This record gives sequence, structure tokens and C-alpha cells, in this order.
Amino acid sequence: MTKMQPLQETSAPQENAPPQPRTSPESTPPASPGPSMGRLVGVDLARALAVFGMYVVHIGPPLSATDGVASWVRYMADGHSSVLFATLAGFSLMLIAGRREPKTGLAGRQAKARIAIRAVILLALGTVMAMEYGGVVILGFYGVYFLLALPLVRLRARTLAITAAALALVTPQLSFALNSLLTEPVRQSINAYDPLHRLSDVGVLDLLFTGFYPTITWMSFVIAGMALARLDLSQAAVQWRLAALGAALTTAAYGMSLLLAGMHALRSTAEDGSSSGSSGAMSGSSGSMPPDGGSFEPQASSLLTAGPHSGTTFDIIGSVGVTILVIVGATVAMDRLPRLRRLAKPVIAVGTMSLTAYVGHFVIQGWLPSLGATYAEESWVTLINFVLGAIVFATVWSRFFRRGPLEYLLNAATKPAHRIR
Repeated sequence: MTKMQPLQETSAPQENAPPQPRTSPESTPPASPGPSMGRLVGVDLARALAVFGMYVVHIGPPLSATDGVASWVRYMADGHSSVLFATLAGFSLMLIAGRREPKTGLAGRQAKARIAIRAVILLALGTVMAMEYGGVVILGFYGVYFLLALPLVRLRARTLAITAAALALVTPQLSFALNSLLTEPVRQSINAYDPLHRLSDVGVLDLLFTGFYPTITWMSFVIAGMALARLDLSQAAVQWRLAALGAALTTAAYGMSLLLAGMHALRSTAEDGSSSGSSGAMSGSSGSMPPDGGSFEPQASSLLTAGPHSGTTFDIIGSVGVTILVIVGATVAMDRLPRLRRLAKPVIAVGTMSLTAYVGHFVIQGWLPSLGATYAEESWVTLINFVLGAIVFATVWSRFFRRGPLEYLLNAATKPAHRIR
């Protein structure tokens, strides 16, 4: 991951999530309390893990300052946290559009309207945040993902999975070719007429092709999450098949990349340089291939690598495999270990309001200097404090409210969708 990341239906984040380990009746069909609850609580737990992974990258020590287990944790958070968010974003879209069976008729039109409203709000919020925090903010990209996903919300799991696989195989090569043509003079010419770029330095080109989370390659993650949402994750047979699929994708993609590109194929490039959009403690991230504002010429050999945010076919397939394993693992743990589910309630609470947790960590980091507070950017203590702060806030808030603060506002903003006829 790069210094950055995001979210879920959270619209990226999960706006329908209640305080307790369950989801709102509006989001999911009635089901038995056991497996159904475990299934969706597992999704919230996965969201919380994505939040904490994001904190590791944004707030924790850089990879170059870690070793041993700390290096492994830092490396796994790189890229994989944002991919997990994007995949869960696709899952959350289906909570609105009809998870197991797509909504049709009036309900279907209203669901699409709700998704479209969320997309516009996230694009606007992401643009505003990018003005202060740079191109590492993922919310604007989420807005684009959601708009492009609208025509797909009625597709079946198999069709969605095939679509995601096809995009993973084709779009990295297409992205490479387009980035080769988008020289700096060409980008400057296009950006000169782009109001989004003038506002935040994250314009249409960045959102679609050259930013940290370019739509052209990241839609594979969103659509993969949509496919997962169509499955009955409470069934043991489905869990076993997904676990086997996740392991196979991870092993095949990373193994093949190592075989073709050598021992540095999985190397993280997050600290090789900073994007023009980065700022403050969140700089030093790498964008897609090539980085936004980068001046180098992309090399064809880079298509064989699979490092975090390399944007290659191997990276996409391997990252989807890791994400499937995390979601299935969280689901099984919450489904079959009730004592662990009770102990994990404070962490799950963070997952139910991940949009708030995501935006909040940017805002708090920005406020600390103005309050006279200082912290060591290479200290794990700061990271632990942010994680504990998020857990405490989410736990207390969820005792009194069904949704997080920003989740509540996002839900309220979509109310006009009910007027669709």
C-alpha cells in the first residue's frame, strides 16, 4: 500500500453498518442469526483490518526503518490494505443493490440512485481532502469506481468473477500503453482544462489512469468484491472453495512473478519517491505505474513484477488472492469462534464506521501540529495510539448510535433516492 488509503461502502466504508456486529435490515435479507451474523461481522472485521493496515502505512515507521516481524507487517500493509478496501467496497455496493438477489423494478432504481449519490459525494469529499492531503486520498477514486460499477450490479457471481479476471489480464497492459503515451507535456495540456486538477492536483487523468489507485486497473478489485457478495459465505463448502481459490491465486501470481522477474519481483516501491500529490507524513508513496507526475519512461519488464501498487496482472491477481483469504478467514473466525467474536466487538466497531476512521486519521494528523503536539514518525507508539484511539471512539460511539458520524451523514444524503419512481 502507499501512504494513503481507504475504505469500503463504505462507500467505501460501510454506511449501513450498525454499532453491534450486525448489519442493517435494509442492507441484507432476513436470515438465521447464526451464520448470517457471523458472515457480515466477518466483513466488518475485515474492514477494521484494512483500517489498521492503512494506519500502519500512513502513521507507522517506513519499511526501510523496520526489520523482522515489523518489516513483514509493514510490507503486508503496503498496497494490500487499499486493495482490501476496494474489494470490500464492491461487496458493500451489493448490500445496497441486493446482495444474493439483485433488486429490480422500483427498488432497483432507488438502489442505483443511492449508489450514484454516494459516488458523487465521495468524489466531492475526496477532492476536498486531496486539496489538503494530496493524491493519497482514495475517496475520489471510490466515487469513480461506484459510478462505473452501476451497470454491473445485477450480474451474477460467475459473470462478475469472469469480468474481474478479464480486466486483471487486460487492463495492466492497456494501462502501460496509455502511460507510455501520456508524456508530461500531454498530461499538462489535458490538466490545464481539468477543473478537478486545478482544485486538488488530482484530476480526471489521475482518477482514471495515473493516480495512486487508477480506475483502469482497480476496477478488478471492486468487481471481485461484488462477485464475493453474491455468494453465500456462511456455507462451509463455499468457504473452503474460496480459501482454496485465494491460496491458488496468491501462490500462482507471486510465484510466477518471482520466476519471471527474479528475486526483486515482489519488492515494494512505496519509498522510492513521492508523488506530486503527497504531503506531510503521508508522502513517500508510490502511485500506479508510472507514479503520478513521474518523469521516467515505463519499462516493459515492470509488467512481470508483483510488488505493492505495481498495477500489473500478477499484482492484481495476487492481491485479490490475499484479500479473499482475509475475508474468508475473518468470516470463518466470526462464524465458528463465538468467544473471539465477543472479544473482537471493539475492533468490529471500527469496521462498521470505517469512513469515519479513515477521514478521522487524516484530520487528526493535520490537527496535532496546530495543537503543539509532536510525535516521532518512525515510532510504533504513535501508530498504537491511533489504533487504540479508533477502537475506543468506535466502541463508545456504537453504544449510542447505529452508524458512525460520517456514515450517518452519508446515509442521510441518500434519502432523496426514495423519491425515484
